[in-house]
Amino acid sequence: MTLAHQAAPPLQLAVNLLDAQSLLATFGTLGIAAVLFAETGLLIGFFLPGDSLLFTAGLLCASGSAGGSGHLSLGWVLVAAAAGALVGAQAGYLLGRRAAPALLKRTRSRRISEGAARAADILQRYGHAKAIVLARFLPVVRTMLNPLAGALDVPARTFALWQVLGGLLWTVGLVLAGYGLGSSVPDVDRYLLPIIAVIVVVSLVPVGLELVRSRRSRGANGGA
Repeated sequence: MTLAHQAAPPLQLAVNLLDAQSLLATFGTLGIAAVLFAETGLLIGFFLPGDSLLFTAGLLCASGSAGGSGHLSLGWVLVAAAAGALVGAQAGYLLGRRAAPALLKRTRSRRISEGAARAADILQRYGHAKAIVLARFLPVVRTMLNPLAGALDVPARTFALWQVLGGLLWTVGLVLAGYGLGSSVPDVDRYLLPIIAVIVVVSLVPVGLELVRSRRSRGANGGA
């Protein structure tokens, strides 16, 4: 049998959208901007791994390895991360002004509904400025809050100012944290999977605390 007649190997999906290392190896720096835009600007992006992606990108910048994408440059990673997060948040806000109420009514996703409820509660409890910054560090909530801010008529200037501040704190802070760890620990990429697991767990802690507080508040109100 000649090579022409041999069956071609089946095509395999080369990227795992839930795996930060896989995303970076496949798409590199541009993938960071795209993922953060989707996570912060589109309701369907709530499942994307923003926290672990930022931290892992910083870590790989220091270690000089990024799999199939080659070496990642710290400067370009910071630019891509900030651009994706800031433009995504503004897109989410505009989406919320036009279509968020209808989309939230139609969704069947429990995570989206719960995230929207937490985002609305944070906006009411902490006020616009603090809530917009705080939401950046809460998975799912950071996806829901931007369109909700638009739907609830948060002033455009207020939203733009505080989403830029929160977005820069989130993106630059996590990338530099990863870079600092990668610079101080030799061969840190050997421990990449455990580190990513820790980042995921830590990123979920604020969500857990918010859930506990919400349940306690409901219990107190119910018992009053």
